[in-house]
Amino acid sequence: MGDILTVDDDHFTTENVCIVTGAGSGIGRSTAVALAANGLTVVGTDVDESGLDETADKIVELELAGEFESVTADLTEDDDLDRIVESAAEYGTIRYLANIAGMQHIDSIEEFPMETYDAIHGIMLRAPLYLSKRCLPHIRATDDGVGCVGNMCSVHGHYVTADKVAYNVSKFGLRGLTQSIAAEGNGSIRSFSVSTGYVKTPLVTNQIPDTANQRGISVDEVVEDVMLGQARSTEMMEPVDVANLFVFGFSEHAKHLNGGDLLFDGGMTLTYE
Repeated sequence: MGDILTVDDDHFTTENVCIVTGAGSGIGRSTAVALAANGLTVVGTDVDESGLDETADKIVELELAGEFESVTADLTEDDDLDRIVESAAEYGTIRYLANIAGMQHIDSIEEFPMETYDAIHGIMLRAPLYLSKRCLPHIRATDDGVGCVGNMCSVHGHYVTADKVAYNVSKFGLRGLTQSIAAEGNGSIRSFSVSTGYVKTPLVTNQIPDTANQRGISVDEVVEDVMLGQARSTEMMEPVDVANLFVFGFSEHAKHLNGGDLLFDGGMTLTYE
């Protein structure tokens, strides 16, 4: 609990709902926990039902001020996306959406399987758009029309590395979605993106062996040279560090953050030797 950012915000109550995708592990789980700690009702969704159960257990264990409800769903299915929003509306007033779910695949453009590209695009770009499309009317219908969409972007939405074409394209697209929501939000519905370097999550650790094989280097070299080599900081972020950025971004303290990107990459994209 000591690592979680808590803020005062009149909208951070159990009457108001935040949908969090990818809530079964990693950054999604940490964001769900952090938002529940700030008093919101969190509707967490993931394809991994057991992961959602673990997130729910964590929130109960910490005796947080907010609440957590699970919706097991596949973000590549429109019927499931509809069900997520419909379920969330039953638990309270939808004001916030955190699009965090992601996946990764390492391959060159020539070798990249298109079915995998389609899955990554569906989860990481199409689903955030569809969920935003469904959530915006709920936000507009609130008493003051105030709400926010936060999108999990990446340094790969600023510059790219080889062999991650689907991930790169999706993250650049998320920045476009973020700005499009801001353009149509009339000032009361905000949006922001969060761009980080490598974070200690299963998504990152699982890709290390593939990256090592693709580049012909050791696992240690992937961590030291690829993941941290260009950053000025010498350690990866923790998921809670990223979750805190969503807490701030959704709060009234970020009222001028609209269409912008929170770049927390340890200097990775802005410095070089």
